[in-house]
Amino acid sequence: MKLAVYAFVLLSANLASAQLSTPAQGEYVTTDASWGTLEVQARGKFRIETIGSNGHICALDGVITNGKSKLENSACQVSFEAEGKDVNVLLNDHSACRDFCGMRAWFEGLYRKPPPLCVSKNIEASRKKFKKEYVAKNYSAALATIEPVATQCKQFLYWITSGWILNDLALTQFKLGDRAGCIRTLQGLAPDAALSDEEVKGNYPPTDADNYLPVVQATRTNLRLCTKK
Repeated sequence: MKLAVYAFVLLSANLASAQLSTPAQGEYVTTDASWGTLEVQARGKFRIETIGSNGHICALDGVITNGKSKLENSACQVSFEAEGKDVNVLLNDHSACRDFCGMRAWFEGLYRKPPPLCVSKNIEASRKKFKKEYVAKNYSAALATIEPVATQCKQFLYWITSGWILNDLALTQFKLGDRAGCIRTLQGLAPDAALSDEEVKGNYPPTDADNYLPVVQATRTNLRLCTKK
């Protein structure tokens, strides 16, 4: 009986330790309030960057060894726990780790593995291709390029970037005569578009408002186009 108990405890310990490991190389994205990325490179090198409210950021890097990284010149230790293909970033000392962040940003949490289409470099490539097709008035090709990004990658996009991409999609739908599709695409942005600029500024922290207001203004313009008879 004692041997069985010992074996069970040993197995449990091994399973617990197995959860902490160096994540596979690539990009991971968090979808909580402090949006950001975890980039894992060769030999366990990593970098985390997040954006919180009012433009506050976190930025840190290091090397992962046995699922952990002791940050240089700091008491902050970051652990990386596998959750399927995703990675849960855990901290040993929240006060020490806060040194790497602005007041309204944070980096602890679950970082999800995006599908290939939604990796940042591929999103950037899609947006460049979209712009080229749109400027050339190849609207069907432009739609085929940007629509999957707008719909399939929304949860992996920074919220202001998502707003711009939705406006790109809506305007392309308008150019193709799909007014109803344009309106559906912008429905999530419509409540803010119905507000005045001053009301939008009052609803968001100053830096967020400055960055978001051009999206709101573009949404107003595109909704007028799509609803005009």
